[in-house]
Amino acid sequence: MEKSNQNTLERIEADRRVLELLSQTFPNVSAASTEIMNLEAILSLPKGTEHFVADLHGEFDAFQHIMRNASGNIRRKVTETFNSQLREAEIRQLCSLIYYPERKLQLIRSTETNLNDFYRVTLNQLVRVCQSVSSKYTRSKVRKALPREFAYILEELLHESPSDDDKQAYFNRIIDTIISTGQADAFITALCYVIQRLSVDQLHILGDIYDRGPGAHQIMDMLCGFRSFDVQWGNHDALWMGAAAGNECCIANVLRLSLRYGNMATLEDGYGINLVPLATFAMETYGDDSCTDFGPKLDEHNNEYDEKTLRLYARMHKAISVLQFKLEGRMIARHPEWRMADRRVLDNIDYERGVYVLDGKDYEMKDTKLPTVDPADPYSLTPEEADLVEKLQHSFVVSNKLRTHVNCLLAHGSLYGVYNQNLLFHASVPLNPDGTLKEVELRGEHYSGRDLFRRTGMLMRAAFNDDTPADERDYARDYYWYLWCGPDSLLFDKSKMATFERYFLKDKSTHVEEKGAYYELRNDEAVCDRILDAFGVHGEHRHIINGHVPVKTGKGESPIKANGKLMVIDGGFAKAYHKTTGIAGYTLVFHSRGFQLVQHEPFTSAEDAIINGTDIVSTTQIVELTNHRMRVRDTDKGHEIQGQIDELMELLYAFRHGIIKENRMVN
Repeated sequence: MEKSNQNTLERIEADRRVLELLSQTFPNVSAASTEIMNLEAILSLPKGTEHFVADLHGEFDAFQHIMRNASGNIRRKVTETFNSQLREAEIRQLCSLIYYPERKLQLIRSTETNLNDFYRVTLNQLVRVCQSVSSKYTRSKVRKALPREFAYILEELLHESPSDDDKQAYFNRIIDTIISTGQADAFITALCYVIQRLSVDQLHILGDIYDRGPGAHQIMDMLCGFRSFDVQWGNHDALWMGAAAGNECCIANVLRLSLRYGNMATLEDGYGINLVPLATFAMETYGDDSCTDFGPKLDEHNNEYDEKTLRLYARMHKAISVLQFKLEGRMIARHPEWRMADRRVLDNIDYERGVYVLDGKDYEMKDTKLPTVDPADPYSLTPEEADLVEKLQHSFVVSNKLRTHVNCLLAHGSLYGVYNQNLLFHASVPLNPDGTLKEVELRGEHYSGRDLFRRTGMLMRAAFNDDTPADERDYARDYYWYLWCGPDSLLFDKSKMATFERYFLKDKSTHVEEKGAYYELRNDEAVCDRILDAFGVHGEHRHIINGHVPVKTGKGESPIKANGKLMVIDGGFAKAYHKTTGIAGYTLVFHSRGFQLVQHEPFTSAEDAIINGTDIVSTTQIVELTNHRMRVRDTDKGHEIQGQIDELMELLYAFRHGIIKENRMVN
């Protein structure tokens, strides 16, 4: 006992400065004891629900819906709450009200003959649902999720159980007053959004918010107002971040992809990028070129363009593609350390014969009309191209909305994250063929594993840091393009990006992009364990979670690999991938009972959900369940709270033994 006290005293002396600061917040035994009791109570609550999604690719409508329905969790809660009390049609209508309250109420007001009765029934139902989804949180956390104007009344309703006549009368009187004062619509709307917010405790986005779909800017608007989320940057995110930093190659790729998929909304409506200079240049340079192979890839949801617009987009597409190959060739020459000389593709064209020569073999070209390319100096820009690049670069750099969204990505994002024994990253960890961590050169130094991710992340931030020396900032800006398509990029990790080959060469063998060793070895549990060890992830139930490569579910591929140690959750949110994957995205849900993988079918429309009560059809697969219900004490947050409790216990000891003086006059 004496030795134990001596150890405690030594620890308190070592922590004395921290304890003195802590005593300013908890000035006496009573205050410290109360806080310990509060924190212990929090540790006993069920773990909050985490949602993991990847590769959203601008599909705002589908993403918004799964956030509104919490990947089916709200439907499950409604069904459990009312069991046999509501019919299926009534459950669908209540759920669609929770998902889209303003628009659903507008529809109901136009058809409902007894609005007051509807309000009374619906308010009671919504309170019960909200009580269910809020039951795993402290009152303090629930209070923070409540809208200020209705916070007091909502808190009363949520924490009152009308189990006796007096309470029931009190409860009913509150609801009647809400209706009689004309606040029912506003109150219902507020309650629906509280249910949505409390149904997702933490959102993890494993990269690729941008490109292909039309609503990346809308997704970013939504995320910037979200309560608790993190992003592990993907290669498409890095591409847009590089464009915002002024990287000319990134800008060209962003424009090319937007034109390839007929997605101009993000550029023009979202970020105000001026495309008139590109359109003018394209018409002047390729006006007599049909640009047949450069027409946008459209689907049934994206076919509103007339023939004149499609011809313009095809010419713009070819113009920016050729300019991209020039800019990339110049970038590669500027950075020989990247060892990408084989991607200076314009060097391989025999301009007299109109063929592509690779390793002594001739390949037929689909298109040989390259009016801006000088065979003697293929990477030189014409005066018109140089002027165009300058105008495009200016348009990206001065876009306030784009910079706001990039700042949000920087504030909430990183290249990897570790949360509750789960290692999250977008694409890969560069590996050698034997499964060991591959060393990658970065500015003359070699890094692997976690160090590579950390150093690369710091370099990415340097491009936006005015305090960074100019040479480092310039290199960081250039490196965004390497992250997009470099062979040792941890966001790409393939032998090449065969853009030129797909556009210009008929032989499909030239289109092949060989994947890095990670993609071949990630089904090996020992390799996954080696990666987890390298990133300092410990525990019995640890996992790797990533996206990037669409899982071909329709062909029988499983997203669960390495005996459950790794989960790939790119299920193809983007409509362009639906045929490849056979589905329309995944959400991985990690709740207090374990992991469930929610497999989504294509989303119809919000309008259909509002009018007909339709929802995203989802199939849930149990990935891993625990023997005991996880509590907050089992999480990273719980470990932080336990550390706070330990410090408070030391403070109590210091108070009681006179080491630190109490202030009994402060409550």
